[in-house]
Amino acid sequence: MRFFPVRFSSLLSLALAAGLVPLAHGQADTYPDRPITVVVAYPPGGSTDLTGRAVADQLSKKLGVPVVVENVGGAGGAIGAHKVSRAAPDGYTLLLGANNEIAINRLISPSVKYSYKDFTPIGLVASQPMVLVASTQSGIKTTDQFIKTVKSRPGKYIYGSSGVGTALHLSAEMAKQQAGLFMSHIPYRGVGPLTTDLYAGTVDFGVYVLSSGLPHIRGGKVVALGITEKKRSAVAPEIAPLADHPSLSQMDISVWFALMAPPQLPEAIAARLRKALAESLQTPEFRKKLEDSGSTVAPLNVEMNGFLAEESAKYQKIVNFANIKE
Repeated sequence: MRFFPVRFSSLLSLALAAGLVPLAHGQADTYPDRPITVVVAYPPGGSTDLTGRAVADQLSKKLGVPVVVENVGGAGGAIGAHKVSRAAPDGYTLLLGANNEIAINRLISPSVKYSYKDFTPIGLVASQPMVLVASTQSGIKTTDQFIKTVKSRPGKYIYGSSGVGTALHLSAEMAKQQAGLFMSHIPYRGVGPLTTDLYAGTVDFGVYVLSSGLPHIRGGKVVALGITEKKRSAVAPEIAPLADHPSLSQMDISVWFALMAPPQLPEAIAARLRKALAESLQTPEFRKKLEDSGSTVAPLNVEMNGFLAEESAKYQKIVNFANIKE
C-alpha cells in the first residue's frame, strides 16, 4: 500500500479550515501562541475602526500576544464579515463588527451569503445611539413639531442617511412606521455630503451616529430632535430620546459593536476569548476611550444568541415595512 503524506496533509488542512475536523485539545490548551487578527470591515477612521483598535489593544494585553487590526472594507461591511465567516475556526481570525455587516446586510441583499448564525459570538462590546436632526432652515425644533409637520404634508419632506440599508436608514424607517409618517429617503455616501445638504436646507432631516452629529448640533448648524435609544446618552444627556414622544414610545435602535469568531470555534478557545473580552470591558482606559467617542460599553454576560436573534427580527420588520432591497 502506498502512502501520500503530502496529499493527506493538504486534505487535512482543508478539512480543518472548513471546520470538518475539530482542533486537538493541545491546540486549545496552548491558545494563543501567535498573533491574532481582528478584521474591521470598514476603512480606517470610523467608529467601527476606533472600537476595533481599542478592543485589539486590550485583547493583546489580556492574551499576551500581538493582536492586529486588518481593515477589509467594501460592500457595506459584507466583504470583511464574509472573510471571517469562512476563516479557520482556530481563534486567530476574529471580526469586530457592527449590526450592519453582522445582522442587516443579509436581510437586504441576496448576494450576501452569510448570516449572523455563521459566526461564533464572543461578546457584545458597546453601543451608540443615532440622532435624528432637522435642518435649521426647516424651523422645526422638537419631536412633536417634527411629527405634526410631516403628517400635515405627506410626501413633501425628505430625510437623508449614509446609505440604503444602514442602521441609520432603518432607524428613520422605524420612526416612520411607528408614527405613521410619509417621507422620502435620500442615501448619501457618508455624512460629509449629507451635512452639506442639511446646512443648505436641501434636505429637511437627517440621521447621524451620535458621535458624528454632536459637533454639528453643538455648533448650532443642525437641530437635534431626539436620540434613537430609549435611555439618554451620558455623552449628550441634554438630547431626549425620541421614545419620550407617545407616537414613538417603542423607538429603540442603536449602532452596536460585537466581537465574533468563525463558526465551529472550539469551546475552550471561545471561553478564553470571552474571558479576555470581559476583562477588557472593565478596564478603565478602555471604557474611557469608548465613552469619549460617544459609545456605551456593553454590560457583561449578554446572551449573544438571543440578542442577535431579537435584533435580526427587529430589522426584518423594518426592512419589510420599508421594502428595502439592494
